Amino acid sequence: MLLLRRLPALPSGPRLLSHHSVMSETTEMASASPRVTPLSYNQMPGNWKKGWLELYRFWKKDGFHNIHHHMLENFQRFGPIYRETLGIYDSVFIQLPEDAATLFHVEGPYPERLRVPPWYEYRDYRNRRYGVLLKSGEDWRSHRLTLNREVLSVSAMSRILPLLDSVGKDFIYRAHTQVERTGRGKWTADLTNELFRFALESVCYVLYGQRLGLLQDYIDPESQQFIDSVTSMFHTTAPMLYLPPRLLRKLNSSVWKDHVKAWDSIFNHADSCIQHICSSIRKQSDSTYSGVLSSLLLQDQMHLEDIKASVTELMAGGVDTTSMTLQWAMYELARAPSVQEKLRSEVTAARQVSGNDLTNLLKRIPLVKAALKETLRLHPVAITLQRYTQRNTVIRNYMIPKGTLVQVGLYAMGRNPEIFASPERFFPERWLGGGPTHFRGLGFGFGPRQCIGRRIAEMEMQLFLIHILENFKIEINRMAEVGTTFNLILFPSKPIHLTLRPLK
Repeated sequence: MLLLRRLPALPSGPRLLSHHSVMSETTEMASASPRVTPLSYNQMPGNWKKGWLELYRFWKKDGFHNIHHHMLENFQRFGPIYRETLGIYDSVFIQLPEDAATLFHVEGPYPERLRVPPWYEYRDYRNRRYGVLLKSGEDWRSHRLTLNREVLSVSAMSRILPLLDSVGKDFIYRAHTQVERTGRGKWTADLTNELFRFALESVCYVLYGQRLGLLQDYIDPESQQFIDSVTSMFHTTAPMLYLPPRLLRKLNSSVWKDHVKAWDSIFNHADSCIQHICSSIRKQSDSTYSGVLSSLLLQDQMHLEDIKASVTELMAGGVDTTSMTLQWAMYELARAPSVQEKLRSEVTAARQVSGNDLTNLLKRIPLVKAALKETLRLHPVAITLQRYTQRNTVIRNYMIPKGTLVQVGLYAMGRNPEIFASPERFFPERWLGGGPTHFRGLGFGFGPRQCIGRRIAEMEMQLFLIHILENFKIEINRMAEVGTTFNLILFPSKPIHLTLRPLK
């Protein structure tokens, strides 16, 4: 699905990002340093000599749910770079912004990030095509260029904004209804499921051009099955990240069977949407925007199965990521009422000038955008950003061979006091004060392979916060401290009960 940093601007059209600006900076840093013979890969500190033994120890101490804490401890123990082998993965971990810039410099024209083995295994098992999130090489690049026009360009965003805004308004209506039902003038609840439904409704409306009706009290069985399948798909992915899914497939394990069942349901939903859209296209007589899928079908530049695969992957990756980020943002704003009031004042002023001009409105809320950046610094959806090096490179005076998996520890970076002053403090202004931000907020990734749904996610979350701040005060028990647990993405370690109190 969720993050922002000062990099070369995203393209307004199909062009992929250039490396030149970062290359020049990296070259300057390298030329300013005295030449030293780099140390070998096998001289790097870390736990990398007994991968399967380390994986067993990792599993025994519930490391899968605490891998972000595990990384933080390793950085504290080994320093800003270390190597670790867990099962099938031999990785180098870094956390400093300048090292992330170096990694960007060597990602090559066809960047490769960490594969999600069970997702590939399912597609091979069902003989389905890979979508743009899973493709590589020139096949990835050509499809990415086509999709960039649909989900990253300025013209695409202007078409998508009204769709997202309508879902945000419906959430507000539902929240007011819940307040009335309580009879206490407020609504207190664990909003995890509500925000999940909001995010799924939003992304499906943008991609498929259809409303699923997930913000109503009654959800039809087909939509509920879809919700359950998306949840199950994420839940069953995590256990297969470090164990070969092909082995679990041969053993016909329950986690593999549940994973297949979940993806089958998700793709069946995509098939149903495509059939409906194809029927609608034949009947449609105006130029009303009907979502990304419809637009791609009309262009006829990609094979139908490629379109379905990519759109389905975009949907799967765009639900938990945004819903969880919004929950953490509301949690932080509830714990910092003075910050919340600053954001509310900014939104009020922006609305007075912009009215219903959504594009202009989003240009006038820098503090709201900074609050989301700050949320993702403290609670990154993905705990690492990964790339395979496309050539030999030196980081921290260690020679890293071509083809090595290098992971930027986003969770650890966000909590490093040498990078962020008072890192435990929720302080959105740090992104607006003129201080260094280069390569310090990478939750959406960097370069040509950064999150393809980035612009949609940004607008969805910004509009949601605008509507919430215009209508409600967000409150929480001040003593409520919530930790994090890892299950493919970072989740709260316990339910977060937030209170929405209507503004008078």
